Amino acid sequence: MAAPKVLVSDKLSETAVQIFRDRGIDVDFMPELGKDKEKLLSIIDQYDGLAIRSATKATEKLIEAAAKLKVIGRAGIGVDNVDIPAASRKGIIVMNTPFGNSITTAEHAIALIFAVARELPAADTSTRAGKWEKSKFMGVEITGKTLGVIGCGNIGAVVASRAIGLKMNVVAFDPFLSEERAVKLGVEKVDLDTLLARADFITLHTPMTDKTRGIINAAAFAKMKTGVRIVNCARGGLIVEADLVEALKSGKVAGAGIDVFETEPATENPLFDMPNVVCTPHLGASTSEAQENVAVQVAEQMSDYLLKGAVSNAINMPSITAEEAPVLKPFVKLAEMLGAFVGQATESAIQEVEILFDGSVSEMNTRALISATLAGLIRPQVADVNMVSAPIMVKERGIQVSEVKRDKSGVFDGYIKLTVKTANQTRSVAGTCFVDGKPRFIQIKDINLDAEIGRHMIYLTNKDTPGTIGMLGTVFGKNGVNIANFQLGRKDQGGDAIALLYVDGPVPEAVLDEVRSHDQITSAKALQFDI
Repeated sequence: MAAPKVLVSDKLSETAVQIFRDRGIDVDFMPELGKDKEKLLSIIDQYDGLAIRSATKATEKLIEAAAKLKVIGRAGIGVDNVDIPAASRKGIIVMNTPFGNSITTAEHAIALIFAVARELPAADTSTRAGKWEKSKFMGVEITGKTLGVIGCGNIGAVVASRAIGLKMNVVAFDPFLSEERAVKLGVEKVDLDTLLARADFITLHTPMTDKTRGIINAAAFAKMKTGVRIVNCARGGLIVEADLVEALKSGKVAGAGIDVFETEPATENPLFDMPNVVCTPHLGASTSEAQENVAVQVAEQMSDYLLKGAVSNAINMPSITAEEAPVLKPFVKLAEMLGAFVGQATESAIQEVEILFDGSVSEMNTRALISATLAGLIRPQVADVNMVSAPIMVKERGIQVSEVKRDKSGVFDGYIKLTVKTANQTRSVAGTCFVDGKPRFIQIKDINLDAEIGRHMIYLTNKDTPGTIGMLGTVFGKNGVNIANFQLGRKDQGGDAIALLYVDGPVPEAVLDEVRSHDQITSAKALQFDI
């Protein structure tokens, strides 16, 4: 099997490139290619992985041309330069490195807080010009002041910790910050309006989303204290720059430290001419340590995925650690087969999906198992689908998905049960993996059985009447269909029954029609599984 092939189209450290090579990955290091859109577009179909920084733009057009691409790795936090919906639809995992530059960015935010509080850049320029304007640069202390942290994730938490060490009072707004986490960090969790009203300094550390775009605007400034100071080392566009200019002119805002801008590179900006505004050229992650860290991390993450199937720090896919990948792998395969069974056996539109995880399986990474189940379920209708794209496609089709977890309830240590509802029926199938790691069906339509799964199978529903087994043997035998395994199940004597046959090859439709012609058979379907 050929080694995975990765393209590095931006400037990553040689250490990171060597990691790919040391892991046995074929890597092309072309650090200037990201700036050449047409050249990149012409060769991207050769690669399984794409490692980038900010210069390469992974647009929808590029992603559509990437026939083999499985993963895009962004060395850094921001993925604004990657069309994530397009990548997800194509089944491409998008990874970033959210921890590699957390310390560096947090330290830059703290540095800007000091610089704005004491007007350091302006004082430096004045002093170098031969002036001694000691009274002009009257700053403020930060000790005892209230710092408002908008976004208390990795970087925001580090900023809060540093600020607490500087004897500041910290209030934080973050919809995903739990009370327990806030207590552990030593911050007070508040809503946004409360933060705006109480903060002497405000620092932003939230990602750019539709909800956060322009979160600091004229209406927000109106709620702030007069004389507030603001720092943004997160994303340009979180602050409406025109509104900040007006707030600075009016004195509502006493100073600002801006590392990121609405348009970058920012060669012209009204903020450049405002007094007590400290501007830096997106330096948040610009330390030698951070650049090395994120490059090494992205190389390790991409290698782990391409070689082991481990997924970490993915934007559009549940994480699967290298440690859990071997244990999870057979159950991922089982989940896909359960989905494939129902997807092939169901002819009407699916409206609802319920996935039950019982016993030991309920303690596994069920998000990954759900993605695998959905991929198997819709693959009969949408061939080009995988664990990344399946949840999006299911959502686009309006299918409701629910998850149930419960403690061990039967003879099996753990199993998965998939139930789907259509307008006119409910269909269910359950399965587990034995110690050999091979998936097996253990229940269909609430009828228990123990069926080995083969590449070619026949699923029958029938009435429990004498002679059915003999009839099936006769029909398949005279037509040259060899049965490798035959499993039967029924609810009650003389009632509904099922049969699952593992056969050695594809069964012609004419043979199935002959089976269906017998009165005791209610349905017969040929199924195929990717073994």
